[in-house]
Amino acid sequence: MPNRSRPRSTSSRKKQHVRLALTRDVGFRAKGTGLDHLDFEHNALPEIDFSEVDTSTRFLGYQLSCPLLISSMTGGYADALTINRQLAEVCGEMNIALGVGSQRQATERKALHRTFSVIREVAPNIPVIGNLGAAEVARLQDVASAQKLVDLVRADAFAIHLNPLQELLQPEGNPAFRGVLKGIARLVRELSVPVIVKEIGAGISGEVATRLIEAGVRSIDVAGAGGTSWAGIEILRRKRSPSRERFWDWGIPTADALRAVTPLKKRSPDLTIIASGGVASGVDAAKCIALGADLVGSARPVLQALLRHRKRGLKTLLQEWVEELRSVMFLTGAKSINELQTKKLVSRLPQ
Repeated sequence: MPNRSRPRSTSSRKKQHVRLALTRDVGFRAKGTGLDHLDFEHNALPEIDFSEVDTSTRFLGYQLSCPLLISSMTGGYADALTINRQLAEVCGEMNIALGVGSQRQATERKALHRTFSVIREVAPNIPVIGNLGAAEVARLQDVASAQKLVDLVRADAFAIHLNPLQELLQPEGNPAFRGVLKGIARLVRELSVPVIVKEIGAGISGEVATRLIEAGVRSIDVAGAGGTSWAGIEILRRKRSPSRERFWDWGIPTADALRAVTPLKKRSPDLTIIASGGVASGVDAAKCIALGADLVGSARPVLQALLRHRKRGLKTLLQEWVEELRSVMFLTGAKSINELQTKKLVSRLPQ
């Protein structure tokens, strides 16, 4: 398995991650999100006007224009300063939530703090989510270091990234996950903001979600398979081998993860579910909401739009997604996000 004899700085690694995500085909090869096989049941008599459709929702105490979240992807290297500033500016203008990139680098190099703190400077009125990897959480001696990361971006919540597959395949990875759940429970009890637990593209099962809820977690991002393969990115970063290639498509498709986790709301009504992993349109977002998600996240398509067409391109993309979401709501007779969560999806799996 991984040879970890050649360490690479976290900053350099994160820059390489973004470059590969934007320039190489790192999508899942033989597995999709499962959303493509679902259709809404058309409502020919919606009995609402299109102008009545309201996509707004509440998240972390904020009233958002729509249930969209730009998921964490960049941070901790010099070029990320400009990227994060522009992401934050667009989120602020559109009133949507933003997750910062991996903050591990901020614990290693104070010179990179600015790449994170700029987010809150330009977007003071939106939900901002900080984060730390699960392996780091397992080694925490106290919550002080995590609290510093929260304070750095004045975060409204703090996400713990579960990424055992990536750590296993990463040349510099640290697949040491004993104690992660205990660390998460401690953060839930002692951190000043709510804790969100998310995968990074391999999905969260119902069994894992149950254990997280029992530990006190009340926000889960299923981050399912079907979008960016972080296993694929790590495979491209090292010498290719058939044994590693077989893990390229590992994971639970986003739709399956949602079906497994959303029933847990019956036992924990205060549970917030975020859907990410291969979300590439407003229609995808609507399907995730109909499967029970409260918020929908996306990273790679958003970053591609920003770097190819700058802020205007990103804003245009997000506006298109919101319009698609509104259109689905009208065509299903849903005036609100809560009503969209009750709408029926029909499976059309190939025969």
